[in-house]
Amino acid sequence: MTPRLDMVGLVTTDMPATLAFYRRLGLDIPADADTEPHVEITLDSGLRLAWDTVETIHSFDPSWTPPTGGHRSALAFLCDSPAEVDSVTHALEAAGATVHHEPWDAFWGQRYATVLDPDGTPVDLFAPLG
Repeated sequence: MTPRLDMVGLVTTDMPATLAFYRRLGLDIPADADTEPHVEITLDSGLRLAWDTVETIHSFDPSWTPPTGGHRSALAFLCDSPAEVDSVTHALEAAGATVHHEPWDAFWGQRYATVLDPDGTPVDLFAPLG
């Protein structure tokens, strides 16, 4: 069998704030998940997305420390239109998220923006131009 990508995992210092951020991006995350130390959902594609608290990670890797020095990872969300990139970016900012890169028309033919989740993980929003 050839290994296949099945899950992307993120570490969070504030599970409720992090899950609220991803709910604003349209992910169907149960409301009662906010108090759990490990949360995972299965996306329509079959890929699983998971979040673990720092305490959970330390329970099996006591020496774990957060990465430093630039991008740790990034998630990218496809929007329906360039206007939606702008509106989602501004809605997340209004809800308290940090906009790392305001929406712009990228040279590769997409409207693009980067917002940071509550733990500083870059989340890209994009849509094809025209």
